[in-house]
Amino acid sequence: MRIAIGSILTECNQFGGSPINLDSFCRYDLYYGESVLSVEAGVVGGALEELRRTGSEIIPLIYASTCPGGYITKECYNHLRKELITRLLDALPVDGVILPLHGASVAEGTQDPEGDLLEAVRQIVGSETPIVATLDLHAHVTPAMVKNADALVAWETYPHRDSKSTGTRGAKLLVDVVNRNILTTMAMVKVPVITGGILGGTNGDGVFANLMRQTKALENRSGVLSTSLFLTHPYLDQPCMGSGALVITDNNMNLAKKLANEISTTYWEQRHQIEADVISPEEAIESGLKSGPGTVLLVETADCSGGGAAGDSVATLRALLSNDAVNDALVPVVDPETAKICHDLQIGSNISCMLGHSLDTRWGSPLHIEGKIKILFDGSFVYEGGIWDGVKGDMGPSAVVQTKGVRILITSHATYDWADEQWKAVGINPRLSRFVVAKNPMNFNNVYAECASQIHILDTPGPTPASVKNLPFKNLTHPCFPVHKDISQLKTTILT
Repeated sequence: MRIAIGSILTECNQFGGSPINLDSFCRYDLYYGESVLSVEAGVVGGALEELRRTGSEIIPLIYASTCPGGYITKECYNHLRKELITRLLDALPVDGVILPLHGASVAEGTQDPEGDLLEAVRQIVGSETPIVATLDLHAHVTPAMVKNADALVAWETYPHRDSKSTGTRGAKLLVDVVNRNILTTMAMVKVPVITGGILGGTNGDGVFANLMRQTKALENRSGVLSTSLFLTHPYLDQPCMGSGALVITDNNMNLAKKLANEISTTYWEQRHQIEADVISPEEAIESGLKSGPGTVLLVETADCSGGGAAGDSVATLRALLSNDAVNDALVPVVDPETAKICHDLQIGSNISCMLGHSLDTRWGSPLHIEGKIKILFDGSFVYEGGIWDGVKGDMGPSAVVQTKGVRILITSHATYDWADEQWKAVGINPRLSRFVVAKNPMNFNNVYAECASQIHILDTPGPTPASVKNLPFKNLTHPCFPVHKDISQLKTTILT
């Protein structure tokens, strides 16, 4: 059987972040045609491995993946889309198509790129050729996605560790459909809940973790082929956003609807328990100074590059520098101009400059710093574990500047935070520092869960806050929790 595979995979933020262009993809993963076959990691690697196991003839189209940001530029999206579509047209006929996507991207002029791609592929291959797409569990599942796919299969873990196995599951399901072993019927039930990711982990006994286990346990029932639970990406500004469950059955739509509704209703009932409590940076620092030995983690999730923020906030840095008792703190800041200034000087030079908010001025103002350049670095590193295990990261020209009791890692490019790869790349072990600023809502657990004496979720300005209740939504369908706390009657959205 001839199976085509094409992937355009990133996450976008409509409240901030830098635009995603073709250079953004070039810094991470951008493969065309036959070169796609060399991919071993991630969801594409998992899909390829399974297709080879089944003896399928693989038709590689394109694989493009990058760190989240703002919108995808029109030029970039049109280029990637054209490459995927043109290569698919040239490859016809095919027996099936697998599309590893994210589900929460936005492009200039295209509010639903994943739905757009699925619709275009469906028009090319026709109604009888199966299409399976894989999605992040933070996807904003749209009617176009459900209508044009035979199956949507989501990642199961957060922090994300199962991208490769998700690719395997998606490919296996596609092969079964192509071989007429199953007939997929799919239903998605959404409830109006768009909470942040702080309490959306799938480890331990949290509300979302338990609900994920309940959702996946349904796959043991007769006739159930796949189940997915979506904690939707909350930093989009789209109508009909919501979280919930998607169930795929073997030719039993009533069962798919019933089970999806049961899970989603439970999600709704527990919505208040997945809203995070936050604290000001000043309060968190004071608390940390009084704590015992160990790292005090300051989680500035509102500036999460993995959620599309620019990574250039200095809100927590400002608070640290304002407290004279702080003598050992680490803070990352994306600022290409300041990084360049550092590289124009040399190690040991003094520097006096403005830092921060050069990329996204909507969420704060620059901070004047005076310090000494301690480290200069080209910015290259390699991810260890997670969705990009073995993938090369690129911070661009970077520097470590010491000012008072704070070491600032100043980078040219935003990069996804998985563990502590960026700090290790410049020779710093963050576990040994008193205060560490982590700009992600969940992955900090990979490094600091066992060594942190305190973990504080901060209330700072930015496009990726722990709670979305104060974000300036314009297109959100009302009412929706937590923007609206008091909702008297649940109204679900059913997609089939």
